[in-house]
Amino acid sequence: MKKLSVVIVSYNARQYLGPCIRSVEQAMQGIDGEIIVVDNQSSDGTVEDLKAHFPQVQVVESGGNIGFAKANNIGIRLSHSPYVLLLNPDTVVGANTLRQTVDFMEQHPQVGAAGVQMLNADGTRAPESRRGRPTALVALYKMCGLARLFPNSHRFARYYMSWLSWSEPAEIDVISGAFAMLRRKALDQVGLLDEDFFMYGEDIDLSCRLLDAGWHNCYLPCKIVHYKGGCSDKTTVSYVRVFYKAMIIYYRKHHAQTNFCIRKLVELAIWIRALLAMIGILPSRLVRTRVKTIITPQDLLT
Repeated sequence: MKKLSVVIVSYNARQYLGPCIRSVEQAMQGIDGEIIVVDNQSSDGTVEDLKAHFPQVQVVESGGNIGFAKANNIGIRLSHSPYVLLLNPDTVVGANTLRQTVDFMEQHPQVGAAGVQMLNADGTRAPESRRGRPTALVALYKMCGLARLFPNSHRFARYYMSWLSWSEPAEIDVISGAFAMLRRKALDQVGLLDEDFFMYGEDIDLSCRLLDAGWHNCYLPCKIVHYKGGCSDKTTVSYVRVFYKAMIIYYRKHHAQTNFCIRKLVELAIWIRALLAMIGILPSRLVRTRVKTIITPQDLLT
């Protein structure tokens, strides 16, 4: 039996997928593992490129754009290893990241899922590397700016848990779906990704189900680069619709017992944010911010 299965869902991410797979293969040295790519009917030659240059990778064609959660579940069901890593195609993994993460999971059997320090393309730390459970109040604190004003507050800054050290392992609530190391035993208990989420929100939902079942979710300081370009274009109406719909699905599923007024206030805030995002799409597509320094795979610290 393999020790680790890496599941990557691709959709028109050909330019990112090659470097991602090569970094995974390098990081998997010394680990008996496999790579499974589930392709959601890419039109950019992804499947042909994979078959030509990565014959060792198991490629599954889903037959359509069936969504992130459903495609990941296909890959998980095809694997049989005790650890499953859900990995975005627009990522590059540090040379020691997989070994360190698997070792941590082996040493801490109560941990159901682990995430890592994600670096943006310019080398800055991505705040979503550590997230709290987005209760109605936690979400409101973020939306109204209190989380940004009081980054060291355990109450107001819980959305990104920004008081935590970046250099030490820590328990968190939510593991990002861009890099989610999952324990098979935990998945067998709580179930796979909820396919009601087409894309976005499924990682929050799974993380909360793990916590509710008594498992621990942890942040580890080992690194990956997340280019945030191979999974979605955030300046499209489609993105806004899917993203904010996922937020509504999550709140209605996990916070049905929350005070009615607070819950409706959060939902109203979500729709307002969606409307503002729609309004902001045009100028954001006309004006592109250039990143002066782009971190490369060679720059990624182990």
